[in-house]
This record gives sequence, C-alpha cells and structure tokens, in this order.
Amino acid sequence: MVAPFHLAFPVKDLESTRTFYEGLLGCGVGRTSDRWIDFNFWGSQITAHLVDESETEAVTNPVDGKNIPVKHFGAILAWEEWEALGEKLKQSGISFIVEPYVRFQGEVGEQGTMFFLDPSGNAIEFKSFQDFSQIFATAVK
Repeated sequence: MVAPFHLAFPVKDLESTRTFYEGLLGCGVGRTSDRWIDFNFWGSQITAHLVDESETEAVTNPVDGKNIPVKHFGAILAWEEWEALGEKLKQSGISFIVEPYVRFQGEVGEQGTMFFLDPSGNAIEFKSFQDFSQIFATAVK
C-alpha cells in the first residue's frame, strides 16, 4: 500500500474552491468548517484553508521551454484517467498553464503532464506514466 499524504494549502474563497475540487475534479469532501475543507484527492487528504491575505507572486522555473510554477501539487493517474481528465478540463474551458502533452517521449521516464490553476491561483499538475515503474527512473549514464 502506498501511504496517502496530507497537504494544506491557502485559498481565497471556500465556495469556489469546493465547486472546483468537488464539482470539476470529482474529489470527495471530508470534514469541513467555516475556515477549511478536507478533500479526498485521489486517496490523499488535501485541506483548503481560507486565508485573509494573498501570497506573493508565484516563482517559476523553465522546463521544456515552459514556465512551470515551482510551488505546485498534484497526482499521478493511470494513463486513461489522465487523458480523460485532460479532455474534461478542456471541455470545461479551463485555462492551462501547460496543456496536456507527453514529455520524454520514447525515453526513460516518458510521462504525460498538464498544469493549471485552481480558483485561488494554486498550481496543480496531473501526470501519468505508461509504465509506472518509470516514475523514479533516471537515464543511464
């Protein structure tokens, strides 16, 4: 069994956060209060905490010619689920930071990836591997 993780993150509005994570992404809702919501994020617990102040500007790093938010979280999905989520998000009109594409095609660590923001500006990455044994693989040197 893979141990689930817990992640707490800031949000500006609980209603739009719940609509996004529960409605669009399909995450189950756990405990809630007037300041936070627990979500079942593909078997792990993420907690959206209402904050009164916004954070500073997001820092990015160049990866494959794209500006990738350094601060992000996400999940690794089965390939078919990753593809279906990408299509669902496209149909919803979401604005991608990085549209779904395949990195390292034909190489060690080949993976599908996509990035987008939640309503509070938190960056989320979903990725997938055709071969899950490649998740931590590195090129032979």
